[in-house]
Amino acid sequence: MREQNHTVNQRNSLEFSPICETKERSILDNGTNILHSPHLLVTGSCGLIGSEVSIFFANQGFRVTGIDNNHRAVFFGPEGDTSWVRGRLRREIPGYRHEALDIRNRDGVLALMKELCPDLIIHAAAQPSHDRAAAIPFLDFEVNAVGTLNLLEAARQACPETPFIYMSTNKVYGDRPNTIPLTELETRWDYADPNYSNGIAENFSIDQSKHSVFGASKVAGDVMVQEYGRYHGMPTCCLRGGCLTGPNHSGVELHGFLSYLIKCNIEEREYKLFGYKGKQVRDNIHSEDVARFMYEFAKAPRVAEVYNLGGGKENACSVLEAFRMTEAVTGQPMKWRYVEENRIGDHICYYSDLRKMKAHYPNWGITKPLGEIFQEIAGSWIERHAQLAR
Repeated sequence: MREQNHTVNQRNSLEFSPICETKERSILDNGTNILHSPHLLVTGSCGLIGSEVSIFFANQGFRVTGIDNNHRAVFFGPEGDTSWVRGRLRREIPGYRHEALDIRNRDGVLALMKELCPDLIIHAAAQPSHDRAAAIPFLDFEVNAVGTLNLLEAARQACPETPFIYMSTNKVYGDRPNTIPLTELETRWDYADPNYSNGIAENFSIDQSKHSVFGASKVAGDVMVQEYGRYHGMPTCCLRGGCLTGPNHSGVELHGFLSYLIKCNIEEREYKLFGYKGKQVRDNIHSEDVARFMYEFAKAPRVAEVYNLGGGKENACSVLEAFRMTEAVTGQPMKWRYVEENRIGDHICYYSDLRKMKAHYPNWGITKPLGEIFQEIAGSWIERHAQLAR
């Protein structure tokens, strides 16, 4: 096995790609020359991140192929159905190609990757709920771990120089963040240890902690993505997401904290608050800021990198604080009920240390503050309900 440089300057870097130079010229000419554009393959293309990424990169001149078999409806029932997003992608992205492929289908994944040889791979497909995973452990692991391996090996065989971006999760840290000394404030918990004043960094241990079944399957995928980078020299990165959110999220009780909370308020439904006095803290990042970071990585990819991708301390809030912010936006009181028992593996306080991301990619930063995120999500749910009423 050969030694690998940490930064990659081969075909992977979009700014050096002959294909991308042609793409840039075609966009400047007339914006219609799709065939000579770089090709993005997105898994989970109808999910929050997958759909946002698809539209963002299409606007940068990419051709887009999306993989999504609407398994979210299987995981979460009718409320998790994302078929409406597929229609949106077809309307908004010229030449969008959709593949209703199950990433557990190894032969299908290998064949598609060989056919496409994409210039960028963003793997956002997942079974995303740590509560649901305990009831469907085989399906959870097959999707999150085996599906990830299928994609990695397909990429290694067909296009090993293509940047491979994996949407991991902060749940890979298990409940170990709960071992950090905390201070209890009026509406939230916060870190008492000054070493964590900027949040959780990427060198935080993922070992010797309770992850939930979901967290364990995502650890398996995360480590495999790193290994394909280190062992095979592929330009891979794991994005350990905090609360990824935005107006296009189909939030449900078991996944999509902020979207679901605001939805409950608008629909005047009761929200169940699980444990920690409602003071548990999450950092929230808008899906557009996620897509923007992926674009920066794709332009200058690195090997086997890991980043804690969240809103950081500035975009963090507790559940109680989220109630107040939602009420301020909608003008409706929050209906909620407290459940004493916390969710297994849940974090009492978690926000991401963004310093490594900003050091590696100084052109990137958070552009969507928390207040704007609340307004966008509320506006989206109100509009969806208005469309259903027509």
